Formats: sequence, C-alpha cells, structure tokens
Amino acid sequence: MGEKIMTDRPDNTARYWQAEPDGRLRCDLCPRFCKLREGQRGLCFVRKREGQRIVLDTYGRSSGFCIDPIEKKPLYHFLPGTSVLSFGTAGCNLACKFCQNYDISTSREVDRLTDQASPEAIAAAAKQYGVASVAYTYNDPVIFLEYAVDIAAACREEGIRSVAVTAGYITPEPRVEFFDAMDAANIDLKSFNPEFYRKLTGAHLEPVLDTIAYVAQETDVWLELTTLLIPGENDSDAEIEALSAWVAETCGPDTPLHFSAFSPQHKMRDHPPTPLATLLRAREIARKAGLHHVYVGNVHDEEADSSYCTGCGQKVIGRDWYQLTEWHLDDTGHCTRCGTRFAGVIEGPPGSWGRRRQPIRIAS
Repeated sequence: MGEKIMTDRPDNTARYWQAEPDGRLRCDLCPRFCKLREGQRGLCFVRKREGQRIVLDTYGRSSGFCIDPIEKKPLYHFLPGTSVLSFGTAGCNLACKFCQNYDISTSREVDRLTDQASPEAIAAAAKQYGVASVAYTYNDPVIFLEYAVDIAAACREEGIRSVAVTAGYITPEPRVEFFDAMDAANIDLKSFNPEFYRKLTGAHLEPVLDTIAYVAQETDVWLELTTLLIPGENDSDAEIEALSAWVAETCGPDTPLHFSAFSPQHKMRDHPPTPLATLLRAREIARKAGLHHVYVGNVHDEEADSSYCTGCGQKVIGRDWYQLTEWHLDDTGHCTRCGTRFAGVIEGPPGSWGRRRQPIRIAS
C-alpha cells in the first residue's frame, strides 16, 4: 500500500485518500474505496482526481437553500418547533433504486449547482434569518465532508447548530471528524437485511450499523433513525422486529425511530406506496421491542406523530404534520404532569416556525 495522505485543504483538495502502488489514488472516505486514475471520479461523482490529488469539486456550491421546520428532517426531539436552514449539493455514494431525491443525488451535472456560498456566508445567513440550525441534507453530506465540516465550524462561531441527514456510509477515521462537527443526526437505516443493501442500494449494511453504533455510544450527537418501508422489500414483521431490537439494544430505548412511507420513485415505480396500516403495524412492533419513541412519516396520523411521556404516558408534544399542536414540557425538558425527563435536546419553550417552507438565496 502506498503513502497515506490526509491533506489540510488549501482550496478544494479532499481529505482521506492515499496513493496506490500502481499510480492510482484511492479515496478512503467511504467503504467503496474508489481507485482513480487522472480525470476519473468516484461513484459519488463529486470527488475527482486532478493530478496527484483528489478534489471535492462541489466545495462552495449548492443545489439551493431553504428554511424548513426541524421536524421535516425528521428530528422530533431536537429543538422542536425551530427552523433549520437546509441545503445539499449533488451526487451520492449510494445507488438506491428507490431514492426520493434522485434528481439531486444522481446528478452528473455539477454546473447546475448555481447557488454558491462560502461557509462564512452560510453561517451569516443562518444568523440573519434566525434559524437554530443548519441541515446538510437532500443528498448525503458524507460526500461533501470538507465543505460540511467547514460550514459547521463557521456556524458554531455564531451559535448555530449543525444537523446531518445521512445514510451513514463512511469509514471510521473520517466518521470521527464528520460527527465531531455535528450536533444532531438523522441516519437512514434502510433495512436490516444485507441482501437489501446489496441489491437495492449497491452498498453494505455493516458499515451503516457501525456508524449508528459509533454515534450512539461514542459521541454527544443527538441521534434519530429513519427506515423507509417498501412493500415486499423490508416490511416483514420479522425484519422490523429484528431492526427494532437492535436499535433498542445498541442505541438505547429512548432513540427515536421513524418509519416512513415509500412512494414509487426513480427505478422502483413498479412498487405500490406504503399503506398506513403497514407503518402503524411497524410502530407497534418497535414499541413492543422496547423503543419508547416511534413515529410514522410521509403520512398524516397525529397520534403516531406525537410524543408521549415515558413516565405517565401522557402526550407531551402534539404534532399535526410539522405543526406543533400541544406542549407539556418545562423549559428543561421535563413533563409538566409528572416531572419525567423527556429524551432529547430541549432548551426553553418550543419554537414557532410551524410548517412553513421558505426558499432563500445566499450571496457569497
């Protein structure tokens, strides 16, 4: 094996790669370990070899910026009711046949990223608009690690939190740097079946489980998980029970788990949408497996979208889509009825952003 290189990026030079004996450069960011000759790109498309280095050619470029409710990420236990500045770039290091953002994640046109912004400009905009956090989302932020980490550092200077929405497909060394920059994360656990990952995402399950376990056990990052249930693929009772039991044991029973409804997209338009009954069945299975906070997504069900006290069982946060309808927590996150601590990051009264979606432009 050749010399290992972790550069301090002077411009758009990537980190986590090394020279191979045959002259290729191997990207060590994710478990694909793409080996690149001059001009070649990794599967993610955004990490490219230029001479004797690998560059991130989407650094400083975005597919657009929008202010959303934090619940849309989805994060239900992290600063509820607040607004989050969301953005992504292009490309992805998975190849999910069911991708819900395939127009961005499968994009091979970097030039379409017309919104340009430095980390400092994004942090300044977040402060200007009064958001509580910035979310790296739409496509997987793992592939633009250098950009995301720099933005997170600039945001921390302004008191703005950082949120990662990711599939967690990253190797151990960059995993530490990436999550050290984050305050909260929603990680997609797409299935508990290795064959599902191989067949429908072109990836492997084990590195994702390693990432989830790392975040839950070795960081202070607030963690929530999402599983998109696809009829006939990952919605069996046995798989949901096994997944839920693993989450309860590995991450703890207070880790929120979101079961989201699939809609026919991308290369899986022949599959039907997920019935509400499937989501509610999954929720009950997960609760019986020991998880305290299980939600359904992409459907309307106020009961299954609300949060309940683990002490007295009463509703402490009511939700109607992304709108908070009830709040029975004190400013330190304790139930106002019985005093039980609610799992999550609660700082004062809830935000009042509601369900609004506000696209913005950022001048770099």
